[in-house]
Amino acid sequence: QVQLVESGGRLVQAGGSLRLSCAASGRTFSYYTMGWFRQAPGKERDIVAAISWSGGSTYYADSVKGRFIISRDNAKNTVYLQMNSLKPEDTAVYYCAADPSIVMTTDVREYDYWGQGTQVTVSP
Repeated sequence: QVQLVESGGRLVQAGGSLRLSCAASGRTFSYYTMGWFRQAPGKERDIVAAISWSGGSTYYADSVKGRFIISRDNAKNTVYLQMNSLKPEDTAVYYCAADPSIVMTTDVREYDYWGQGTQVTVSP
């Protein structure tokens, strides 16, 4: 069982930066694939980025590639999402999720554990 708590979301101007954090409980965190997803009003929940259990492999959606960086600190049971050059279209609720597999996936259906979400709003 893993519990996830996101933090760091807030209102920011376009072009600004934010760092989201996701603190996880559970002794097996270091063996989980971790992902960040986002959901805007009226839209589906989409993957933003994912990171393998070791941090050696990462995935980014095309819309954030070159602007966002996912990382993890297994000693602190925490995964991060550094978001730079933010755009109004990045506005959404951002969710942290955990997949109890060492094989990294981008399929939202494979992630078993979810945080409550944190709101990111980017003003023009």
